[in-house]
Amino acid sequence: MEPEELLNENRGGAQKPAADSPLVSLQRDLKMFSESIREVAVEIMVEGLSRYPIFIAHQHELKLGELILDRFELNTEWSIHASTLEEFLEAGVVKPELKDRFITNYKNPKDFMCVFVVVPEGANFVFVPYE
Repeated sequence: MEPEELLNENRGGAQKPAADSPLVSLQRDLKMFSESIREVAVEIMVEGLSRYPIFIAHQHELKLGELILDRFELNTEWSIHASTLEEFLEAGVVKPELKDRFITNYKNPKDFMCVFVVVPEGANFVFVPYE
């Protein structure tokens, strides 16, 4: 499944080479905070808030989810918010008609973090294995 399908968008354009990509720093930050993010995911599920935790990685102001890792306080490149599929549906980020497709493609949250990566060019879902 392509992330654009979840957002119901089709963006064209060439991709930048990986060396210029901010995703290199994101990968480093996610690796560093892997265990903390996993603990939040487990807490979301144990408390019954959702079976589908989503973490939002961004480098600017965002009003979706709850801030759990602030890049300014931690001197990192990315801030991370915790959210859920239910909040994404309510906010219209995931269209209701694509909910079942999202759930079908959602990876085991005990092994993978679901990260919604927001960059100036757009946003995509990625599943990153915990360290």
